[in-house]
Amino acid sequence: MIDNSTFGTLKAMFHTFGCKLNFAETSTVARAFADEGIVRAGEGETPDIIVVNTCSVTELADKKCRQTIRSFHRRYPQADILVTGCYAQLKPAEVAEIEGVAIVAGNDRKGELTAFLRKWIAEHTPQNHITPAKDIRTFTPSCSRGDRTRYFLKVQDGCDYWCTYCTIPAARGRSRSGSVASMVEQARKTAEEGGKEIVITGVNIGDFGKRSVPETGRKENFLDLIRQLDRVDGIERYRISSIEPNLLTDEIIEFCAGSRAFMPHFHIPLQCGSDAVLQLMHRHYDTALFREKIARIKELMPHAFIGVDLIVGARGETDNEFLRSAEFVESLPISRLHIFPYSERPGTKALEISHTVSQEEKHRRVNTMLKISERKMHDFASSFLGTSRPVLLEHSREGEPMGGFTDNYLRVEINAPQHLDNHIVNARLLSIIPTEMGDSHIRAELDVNP
Repeated sequence: MIDNSTFGTLKAMFHTFGCKLNFAETSTVARAFADEGIVRAGEGETPDIIVVNTCSVTELADKKCRQTIRSFHRRYPQADILVTGCYAQLKPAEVAEIEGVAIVAGNDRKGELTAFLRKWIAEHTPQNHITPAKDIRTFTPSCSRGDRTRYFLKVQDGCDYWCTYCTIPAARGRSRSGSVASMVEQARKTAEEGGKEIVITGVNIGDFGKRSVPETGRKENFLDLIRQLDRVDGIERYRISSIEPNLLTDEIIEFCAGSRAFMPHFHIPLQCGSDAVLQLMHRHYDTALFREKIARIKELMPHAFIGVDLIVGARGETDNEFLRSAEFVESLPISRLHIFPYSERPGTKALEISHTVSQEEKHRRVNTMLKISERKMHDFASSFLGTSRPVLLEHSREGEPMGGFTDNYLRVEINAPQHLDNHIVNARLLSIIPTEMGDSHIRAELDVNP
């Protein structure tokens, strides 16, 4: 049995579901464990502790979390399992009943996992640490790399929007963030560690500054943040992970177009191309505003990659409204769709909408949108063949080509020496590499012999 005298000899495994924000927070937890002497279990090693950072964006996500936790317990019956994240926050009693789970911790308690683990080791009594979402006030910073070349900087958490289909406000609490100064300091530390690229993450990052307590004593916003981040020496690239269209101001677009380090890459949730359905979803924009934002980006950055989130089969999405949505998406000069079939979530206002869509019809609509996405992605990638673009190279497995992303988020494969890992090189884009997922990876070569 593990006791406190062996705390610093433990080995931990980490498993993350869901969004980039979750991956950033898991990396921060792993770093906190390492500071206590708890190391990652290597390949083939048996972990003493398993941390599962969960997602609850759909019922399928809940199911996958449950299945994975049970699978870990069957495989490593001696390991203590710590479960955190959105599924743990929303359904703590259900999670606690899963065999093998020792600790359940809500989203705002991830920074306390080492303390909870010490308590568990000392007392061996199951623990449930959940703060009701309405009472969550703290912002826990995170800037971690994990196994990636890119760093993920958490600048904001929570959401005040309460879209009718979404449980995130109940899982993450109200919108809150750190200060510009604290975010800049984390970016500086990233540069000192050798990081070249930072992805700005959060739940609703355009809301940055809404409930922060900046040292300056004045109100701060997302534009203030990116202006200051752009000045950090050593960071050569920033990407904005996702920003609501109504919060993506013309000033933000214009700044990114002329900035030193912000890449021509945007990820903007649309969710539906029908104004009637957007109203049912309680979204904060209409299709006219969305089109204006896309047009402004393309006007200033014609080469920009634009990813768009889309939900299909939502309550209220009739056949005609789906056709409107598909036609709207077809008409946009975007690069790729991230498509999600609508999933019923307990406690959401969407359940009050009478019109429902069958699972078979959702599947058909997903396939329709996937075909649009694949075509748009192929056309976007093909338009850059024969050109040269800067690529941040990432390490690869022995004998495999290195990978990386261009400034405008095209995934490339390139034969390059391993010492160029985490270096930006000019690459000539040669040909499309078909993939099973419908993405358009590109075969490339170095423009010059390093």
